[in-house]
Amino acid sequence: MVPNDELIRIIDLLNTTYEGEEAWHGPSVVEALRGVTPDMAGRRIAPNTHNIAELVFHMTSWRIFCVKKMQGDANFDILTPDKNFGALPDKIDDFEWEALEMELSLSQEELINELDKRDDDEFLEDIVPGRDYTYYDMLHGIINHDLYHTGQVVILKKALGAGSKYADEDDYNDPYGNGQDHDDYY
Repeated sequence: MVPNDELIRIIDLLNTTYEGEEAWHGPSVVEALRGVTPDMAGRRIAPNTHNIAELVFHMTSWRIFCVKKMQGDANFDILTPDKNFGALPDKIDDFEWEALEMELSLSQEELINELDKRDDDEFLEDIVPGRDYTYYDMLHGIINHDLYHTGQVVILKKALGAGSKYADEDDYNDPYGNGQDHDDYY
């Protein structure tokens, strides 16, 4: 049997990116979403920009994409804006926001469960059904995708005036965020 060292590292990265409390890169997805209210989730900082709710829907959609591909579904795809970022109402209520967060959490569990079914690293070099890249690339892609959109969530929270002790300054009273110690990412 081929070892599964790389698969274990990928699962660890997926979990750290999603819910790790000590990730070196900054806040995890869960940390970034902490304190987001339904009102904040549905607000836009400018026209033609995504809101936090749409970003959460989007991260969920691409986790589901990964799960479907790992299950061998060559036809599953995300081809429309509604499947990619959702067709969400203009105003997000408590129920809608809770459902979006729950779906994201469940999609993370599904992805990890699908990876846990694998016994070794060999499948990582296989081509994803319906694509021209490997499972290795897809899984690292979803990790990078999460980091990118988590950064957007953090910026949106700041722009909406939440998540920071000071609206216009970091912990060192520096409006440009040049403090040396960045334990408070918000």
